[in-house]
Amino acid sequence: QVQLVESGGGLVQPGGSLTLSCAASRSAFSRSSLGWYRQAPGKQREWVASITSGGSTNCADPVKGRFTISRDNAKNTVYLQMTSLKPDDTAVYYCTLSFFGAVYWGQGTQVTVSS
Repeated sequence: QVQLVESGGGLVQPGGSLTLSCAASRSAFSRSSLGWYRQAPGKQREWVASITSGGSTNCADPVKGRFTISRDNAKNTVYLQMTSLKPDDTAVYYCTLSFFGAVYWGQGTQVTVSS
């Protein structure tokens, strides 16, 4: 069983920045693909960004140029650096770990963008 623990969420003003972290318990972290999803109130969960075991990254169009996903294999941690935040970015953010077809989810961390 893999445990994922997100942190770093909170309340931020529009235009501000936050960095989310997700620590994983899995020893094969370096061979796993990682991702971030979010779910806003009343909306479906949507993909935000992902990073492969080789370090290739991709981001959804609404966050491209503002959000950056990265990983630190030595710390078994994936990050989501968020800049130029907008009220539409308000959501619960979840990290995921994918390994040989199995997908694991964290419990989520709330990000609220409001003045």
